[in-house]
Amino acid sequence: EVESVIRRLREQGWLDDRRLAESYAAWRLENEGVGKLRVLDDLRKRRVAPKLAERAVEQAYQEVDETRLIEEYLRRKYRKRSLEAVLAEPKGVASVYRRLRGAGFRAAQVLAVLRRAARDPDLLDHLEGAEED
Repeated sequence: EVESVIRRLREQGWLDDRRLAESYAAWRLENEGVGKLRVLDDLRKRRVAPKLAERAVEQAYQEVDETRLIEEYLRRKYRKRSLEAVLAEPKGVASVYRRLRGAGFRAAQVLAVLRRAARDPDLLDHLEGAEED
């Protein structure tokens, strides 16, 4: 019974992991501006096949400059308070770093953006080993 329902849903196009993955990746990029790693992780949690999820994410992000995406994300998240002030303190740097990593951005790209934005790039030194994904 259940298998026949699933088969009918697939035949009618209502159950299509590829379409789900592609739509989801494009939606998260356009509406939330999160990084590839976050979208990939979310698709895996939804039990989309890893290869299918990777293809969908790569397709959605193929034209995206992730450095620019990180900068836009920071502008949105810190529009009510000064990012420069937050990045002036070690705790603030760590908080912004964790937030960006949680949003799915790669460590090396996050550090590059934060080094340019921080008054004192040495505050990023305590994030040792962070450049590995």
